[in-house]
Amino acid sequence: MAGTDDAVAAGDDALYVLTAVLLTPAKFPSVLGDDYPEACATLGLAPLADGYGLVLGQDGAGARWTVIIDDVSLVAVAIASWDCGMEYELSPDEGTVVSALPGWPLALSVSAPGVPDPHDPEHDPEIMDGPPLTPPNTETWGPAQRRLGADEIALQWASWREQIDDSAFLTDDVGDVGGASGAEEPDGTNADGPDADTTAPTTTDSDATATATATASGSDTEAQSTRAPHAGIRRVLAEVRAYVDSPPPLGRVRSAFASGDARTLRADGPGWSMVARTDDIAFVLLDDEPGEVLPVGRGPELPGLLEALDKMAVRPS
Repeated sequence: MAGTDDAVAAGDDALYVLTAVLLTPAKFPSVLGDDYPEACATLGLAPLADGYGLVLGQDGAGARWTVIIDDVSLVAVAIASWDCGMEYELSPDEGTVVSALPGWPLALSVSAPGVPDPHDPEHDPEIMDGPPLTPPNTETWGPAQRRLGADEIALQWASWREQIDDSAFLTDDVGDVGGASGAEEPDGTNADGPDADTTAPTTTDSDATATATATASGSDTEAQSTRAPHAGIRRVLAEVRAYVDSPPPLGRVRSAFASGDARTLRADGPGWSMVARTDDIAFVLLDDEPGEVLPVGRGPELPGLLEALDKMAVRPS
């Protein structure tokens, strides 16, 4: 997190820097879109190959501002320093400022001391083309919340993975990328019926998984126990396979570091997000299944699919 002594010009006022994030093909705030061009379009930016840095702070009156700069390296160094607990003064040159937008696209729990509480600036048609940026409403479920849930799974992979008992996956065709079966009912029968075309239960305790997914999405609503929509899983994995043959917009598939020799993969598409590790299983979230996290067993097909995705994914430089 930035120190509040940091400042960058925002119009006629200094901006007291609170934090900064990258907006690049390999790393961008997922609340802004499913891919890099979409995220840029949300902020009215051209999708430059090198990307941008987003500097979030308050002006002297306490108003929220997001200053967009094209000095990506400066922001990357600042973020790396803060992550290591080191002080770093983020003071971009005015010549690197691309635009200054009112509001914040992300929710921040900090504020600059000595200025009024964070608030949106008064509308000024001369410098504002639209309403202030706002973080997504965590009380509802939609594309932004689905992507935030996937972010949480990628960040806390070990915690999510330990909720899944591998014995819950069927041994004959576990992980077939055709999808996952419904969760078991209390009497041990499958919710889809005895003749359902299934491959792997989501978990042996569907209630526990559902409760955890509500936390990941940032929602405070009571989680519901529902069966996994295997048709939705099949649709998602079919679209993911299509990405290998026909590359999607930049940033739809991203690869990041994981423990050992593994990689963490993130793929997004219309109405869905997928998080996976190249040496393990995958998790899928759907717009039409609020608060549900659906695991897909490794099986015979998933490893090859993940390997192919990793080869074509965008990676941090």
